[in-house]
Amino acid sequence: MSQSAVKASGVTDAPDAGRWKALVFIALAQLMVVLDATIVNIALPSAQQDLGISDGNRQWVVTAYALAFGGLLLFGGRIADLWGRKRTFVTGLAGFAVASALGGAATNEAMMFGSRALQGVFGALLAPAALSLLAVMFTDAKERAKAFGIYGAIAGGGGAVGLILGGFLTEYLNWRWTFFVNIPFAIVAAAGAYLVIREPKGGRNRSPLDIPGVILSTLGLVALVYGFTRAESNGWSDALTIGMFVGSAVLLLAFVIVESKVKAPLLPLRVITERNRGGIYLSLGLAIIAMFGLFLFLTYYLQIVKGYTPVKTGFAFLPMIAGMITGSTQIGARLMTRVAPRLLMGPGFLVAAVGMLFLTQLEINTSYAGVLLPGMLLLGLGMGTAFMPAMSMATMGVEARDAGVASAMVNTSQQVGGAIGTALLNTIAASATTSYIADHMGGAASRSQQQLVQLEGQVQGYTSAIWFAVGILVVAAAIALTLINAGRPGGGAVTGSGAGDEAEDELRVPVVAH
Repeated sequence: MSQSAVKASGVTDAPDAGRWKALVFIALAQLMVVLDATIVNIALPSAQQDLGISDGNRQWVVTAYALAFGGLLLFGGRIADLWGRKRTFVTGLAGFAVASALGGAATNEAMMFGSRALQGVFGALLAPAALSLLAVMFTDAKERAKAFGIYGAIAGGGGAVGLILGGFLTEYLNWRWTFFVNIPFAIVAAAGAYLVIREPKGGRNRSPLDIPGVILSTLGLVALVYGFTRAESNGWSDALTIGMFVGSAVLLLAFVIVESKVKAPLLPLRVITERNRGGIYLSLGLAIIAMFGLFLFLTYYLQIVKGYTPVKTGFAFLPMIAGMITGSTQIGARLMTRVAPRLLMGPGFLVAAVGMLFLTQLEINTSYAGVLLPGMLLLGLGMGTAFMPAMSMATMGVEARDAGVASAMVNTSQQVGGAIGTALLNTIAASATTSYIADHMGGAASRSQQQLVQLEGQVQGYTSAIWFAVGILVVAAAIALTLINAGRPGGGAVTGSGAGDEAEDELRVPVVAH
């Protein structure tokens, strides 16, 4: 773009002065969404008892949110590109606060399930808008590395913070506060965003909404997430589970065909077919499969096998949080502008796999300091190092008008990965536990010996699943090292082809806000 063209379009070289203040409020909103994914799990037993939710229906407290959030993410990303990211972000925060208030005030299971679904709907608006705001506000390579380092640390470590906060609120106040706590987060983030965020001009995609794409992608993703959720509780051979997977495959295939033909697609295929972004979405989704399953197993192991309280369990996860923050802000952010992203992501996933290897050694009397501490520290360090360049690269080089939907794909790969991880690894663990108990229960004469065998069986199930998680992380590392071929940002990056390269140049021109 020539200097005269820059002046004519009202674009200057001055970056938005409020971008770092904006990062505070964007990070706060991201923390709220990530916290919510785990904070409710801690409160679930108490809420179930108070509201009279049956064991068969309790999964819907988690599933209602996951289905709405996972199913509507692409739609949310497209709305952010259409409406404007700031408006979508503030709307998402306001809606999330209202939904959280309804959840905290729930008097029966229907009200609880409805509020969780509503949280998912507004979360699907909020999450892509937050990430795409960072993508369009931070265009300098070094600043972008720092901003995404902070964002990546929150995205990775927020879940573990949720366990601590959820434990405190449930143990010392009431389960309802695990919902009410979102309200101040949302109010502060929305007010700050409204006053501080100044979205760059020219980044909106004002094309008409692709309604067939919205319907097909939403139904396809809902069917996929529900299929994995149902597989966890009803088994993989269940007729409805199989039907959901078949239906999801048909719907998503139809979605791809529609997107390749319509004039203004919901998800332009150029966003996912570019090899670097495709590699990031795939490797990130696989890493989340491994990580979500592990969160679940370690929570059960610490509370059921080791007898930790919810608060103590939350604090036990602190080394993982410390590792993620260090990996993301001190290693990833510092090296992002010096080395190619694959040289952070590949080794990062491998370090996380070594941490997982420590955790395959779990036994009933395993020492926290000897096995759990180094395992979680390495896992956090590796994931934090890998997440940071993944978050940044997923939106780098994409056309400004596609930033929202590219951000939504990051969240979608995480959400689908989480659903797959919970269902797949839980099934592996349950199968290994059943097999172990069947083989060893015959030799247990007394009741105490039988209880010991059951606990040993549970631990055997956890370690069997963690071995699979190690393998998944190694595959994620291999994909990152082979598919992602971009150079370091600002150093001749190969972040796209054709329009993508032009788009990167376009994104590097700082813009004046509204």
